[in-house]
Amino acid sequence: MMKRENIYIRDPFIVPVKEEKKYYMFGTTDINCWNDEKATGFDYYTTSDLKNFEGPFIAFRPEKDFGWDKNFWAPEVHAYNGRYYMFATFIADGKNRGTQILSSDKITGPFTSWSMGPITPKDWMCLDGTLFVEDNGDPWIIFCHEWVQIYDGEICAVRLSKDLKSPIGEPTTLFKASDAPWTKSIRIKDDHECFVTDGPFMYRTSNGKLLMMWSSFVENHTYAIGIAHSTTGSILGPWVNEETPLFSKDGGHGMLFRTFEGDLMLTIHTPNMRKMERPIFIKVHEDGDRLSIG
Repeated sequence: MMKRENIYIRDPFIVPVKEEKKYYMFGTTDINCWNDEKATGFDYYTTSDLKNFEGPFIAFRPEKDFGWDKNFWAPEVHAYNGRYYMFATFIADGKNRGTQILSSDKITGPFTSWSMGPITPKDWMCLDGTLFVEDNGDPWIIFCHEWVQIYDGEICAVRLSKDLKSPIGEPTTLFKASDAPWTKSIRIKDDHECFVTDGPFMYRTSNGKLLMMWSSFVENHTYAIGIAHSTTGSILGPWVNEETPLFSKDGGHGMLFRTFEGDLMLTIHTPNMRKMERPIFIKVHEDGDRLSIG
């Protein structure tokens, strides 16, 4: 058994399983996820109280012919049409970073290749894809077109085939990082200011408002989370970003889930410091169209 504060993880993603009264926590678990060493894979932990965890347990280890071996980042696990799908980001020498889809018939895995390569555009540097299913049943991937390639990071969306194996049509840019009033440039590169988009996560409020939570930076290179809302209720927006971030205390890449008691919870990693990242859980209040903490 491990205490929450002793678990190294970035980008935590919680899947509650009511039948087991257990939460499964996935995330970036490789301590060497930033460097040029070969990545190991993804692990998961389980807990019944969000304080004491069992694990790590193996969720994914790359097949011999996988073809991607670095920066294994931000796995999300979604239940969809009777299976579990892991959206995760990978890179390799000579290939751009992108989100691929893995799958398993069990939440415990093992997860294996499903989309047969990136579902994001292969000539783009992309990361942090998440699944969103429209009310009509159409699945979408919402992902980040990365600032390292375009300076001002973007949140994009593309519709997926029903089997989640391939994109349909071309991606649509929903908004740029600099569109949000609260974001700050992290550096000057090639005479361009650079703005980051990370970790989009979709949430529909109880009165039907479609929100997107995503991460970037505020003053002093401090990691933060903001909220945008779709004015039409559709994934294609238009999208409007709130004036101030939801969380701005050096934590981010968050997602929302309901506890078995019905509380809405935000999980993030903090601090945003290499090898120091830990998961935390924060109660979120939903008031009409707005989310707040504290």
